[in-house]
Amino acid sequence: MAMFRVFNKYPSSKVVYIAPLKALVRERMEDWKIRIEEKLGKKVVELTGDVTPDMRAIAQADLIVTTPEKWDGVSRSWQNRSYVQRVAILIIDEIHLLGEDRGPVLEVIVSRTNFISSHTSKSVRVVGLSTALANARDLADWLGIKQVGLFNFRPSVRPVPLEVHIHGFPGQHYCPRMASMNKPAFQAIRSHSPAKPVLIFVSSRRQTRLTALDLIAYLATEDNPKQWLHQDEREIEDIIATVRDSNLKLTLAFGIGLHHAGLHERDRKTVEELFVNCKIQVLVATSTLAWGVNFPAHLVVVKGTEYYDGKSRRYVDYPITDVLQMMGRAGRPQFDEQGKAVILVHDIKKDFYKKFLYEPFPVESSLLSVLSDHLNAEIAAGTISSKQDAMDYITWTYFFRRLVMNPSYYSLADTSHESINKYLSNLVEQSLRDLEISHCIQIKEDERTVEPLTYGRIASYYYLKHQSVGMFKERLRAELLVPELLSILTDAEEYAELPVRHNEDQLNSQLAQQLPLQVNPHSLDSAHTKTHLLLQAHFSRAQLPCSDYSTDTKTVLDNAIRICQAMLDVAANEGWLVTAISICNLVQMIVQGCWLHDSSLLTLPHVEQQHLYLFRKWTKKKRRSDEEGFSGEIQGLPELIAACNGNQSIFTAMVSAEIHLSQTTQTWSFLNHLPILEVRMSVKGWWEENQEQMERPVPVTSKNLREGSNWLDIHADQEYVLQACLQRINVGQQRRKQDGKAVAPRFPKVKDEGWFLVLGEVDRRELLAVKRVGYVRSRTVASVAFYTPEKTGRYIYTLYVMSDSYLGLDQQYDLHLNVLPASIAAQVNTEVSG
Repeated sequence: MAMFRVFNKYPSSKVVYIAPLKALVRERMEDWKIRIEEKLGKKVVELTGDVTPDMRAIAQADLIVTTPEKWDGVSRSWQNRSYVQRVAILIIDEIHLLGEDRGPVLEVIVSRTNFISSHTSKSVRVVGLSTALANARDLADWLGIKQVGLFNFRPSVRPVPLEVHIHGFPGQHYCPRMASMNKPAFQAIRSHSPAKPVLIFVSSRRQTRLTALDLIAYLATEDNPKQWLHQDEREIEDIIATVRDSNLKLTLAFGIGLHHAGLHERDRKTVEELFVNCKIQVLVATSTLAWGVNFPAHLVVVKGTEYYDGKSRRYVDYPITDVLQMMGRAGRPQFDEQGKAVILVHDIKKDFYKKFLYEPFPVESSLLSVLSDHLNAEIAAGTISSKQDAMDYITWTYFFRRLVMNPSYYSLADTSHESINKYLSNLVEQSLRDLEISHCIQIKEDERTVEPLTYGRIASYYYLKHQSVGMFKERLRAELLVPELLSILTDAEEYAELPVRHNEDQLNSQLAQQLPLQVNPHSLDSAHTKTHLLLQAHFSRAQLPCSDYSTDTKTVLDNAIRICQAMLDVAANEGWLVTAISICNLVQMIVQGCWLHDSSLLTLPHVEQQHLYLFRKWTKKKRRSDEEGFSGEIQGLPELIAACNGNQSIFTAMVSAEIHLSQTTQTWSFLNHLPILEVRMSVKGWWEENQEQMERPVPVTSKNLREGSNWLDIHADQEYVLQACLQRINVGQQRRKQDGKAVAPRFPKVKDEGWFLVLGEVDRRELLAVKRVGYVRSRTVASVAFYTPEKTGRYIYTLYVMSDSYLGLDQQYDLHLNVLPASIAAQVNTEVSG
């Protein structure tokens, strides 16, 4: 209803809606695609790490639904993105998260929005949605909201009345205390919601299983142990037969569902449908569900208010906002007239929760911990060019407002002008020094002016922490191969937050013994070591010790491509050819889940190591009769494509002895839709377009380049352009619905198909240029600029055409260049252009 009013009042405005989680973005998209796009005729576009539409779709969108991190990354280049400047309304859901880990991103988004508005003289309306706050006026003033636009209700004011019960439990140790809460949780269901839906929130996937099993044990003592199952037993048995998780198979029979990120997606969907349709009465879920799907529940039980933090290696309290979010799932307006919540806590924290669950709480800033990264982004964008600019930038933030209002929280002695100025000056000084140490910026000799460096721009563009690019600067070298690069990748600061749970060091030790690359045996409890092992297991297709590791692998892969692309930019900046090619290979390995030294045939669905003999066996048989005009060994995908020559029956004949016909069809579909490129090239000087009288170089085709039969005359110390025409010769076989998307069954999200063009001189191991090319639908022309050597003579440059999605499809072409003395005409043009 609120969005209807927004578009009625601002019919031609571009609106950005920011939700804290991808799950919430998906929920909004499902709802608004119908209510806003279909009924109002407004274009709604999703913009997340998983879904990145093209620029035209974003520019035409009326409503962009996105996450904080994605919008922060997009708006950093607001000067070059007109659609960012055209935003008239910014809606931020759950803005009280300013005080949590992701709060700095929200803070920077609002500060940048206000900054953009002041520079474009175009007002932007900011709408913040939040729980009740003790310092709502501070937040409203920072958002630019006047008194008439501030609505701050007490926590007790709800569309549906909520009855809250808080129970304390003794015990110093976490696990026994959690076990002691299971019977009270069962009794709470019997007392408060004997027949209506119940949500039980726990801290971990292990706790979902332990809690559900104990509930089943208590049900077994009842006259009707399946009283929570509201579906015919024969029907539920049919559903259980489709479920993969063994624990879920057991609990569903008693009307209890499990919900956590470690479940297979189809299992999660099954549980969600059963619970929403009231076929099962109880759902035991991890706390992240509180921010996800809008499930109806009459009763919410929060079983413990602590979780294990892998980074600090101890149990810590949930943020109060998380507990409020869990409670908020009880008594949803469209489903119930009353809700009940039972909070089970450590007894020493009972009074704390009694106070803050009934009273609004203050929100403080958490910007300080990541201030350096956000200053780097603004320096790279040109917003900040001096220490004074950095001081001025901070005054736009929520942190600055709270610094003045609550100085002791931020370790400020007093609020005199001199003290605040000194505090901010020291803060800026330290942040800029940190960036300088990471090679992101340069502080000029006047000690006031700052200038962005290449590494800082890379960190900002790829949304990386400055420590990561600083580490790249220190550890990346000229001729690194995949094993060394894998170690550097997994040591990126972005992986420091990967959870290492209780006793997972033992699981890591067992996993390490199965994998080819050694890790430090003294760091098995490190998030970086675990990341290294998970990537190795991904390439080796090794059995993971538990479902948690599958989910963690998705988290690792989600960041890996972005970090690798930043590493490639570093290698390109340094001119390291071998390292750059190795990074491209690493990207291919990550997308396809296969080692570089393995046969690329293993990237085919359903083809395993034991099946490779089928292709060798077929090759020997065919070589005797030379059928289909193919003679050679099938060692990888190109040879297999050539051998089949588009004929599915040939492929079926190869593998039918070992692979089932239905699987063969899927495997052929993968093979048949791999990109097959033909490459043609030409070289010309950059000045030629405006100099018709200059003699043009002879076009160079891929054929004569391979044969080395054509030495191309060019001039020394000049800029030339290599034009590569990439033509997809199997374009007619592409399915329209998959245009632009790579086939990557082992990669957790949709991957756009693309190519790396790497130009280098092999003899000197020197990288001359890197060009990224997107999906080649039929024909694409890419221009790669390069400088010729200062000395005359004959040189061989090599162009590598490398897929960013597939192993085994790379091509390379040698350019034979005869470098002559510098052209007078070119020198004249250089002087004129200078």
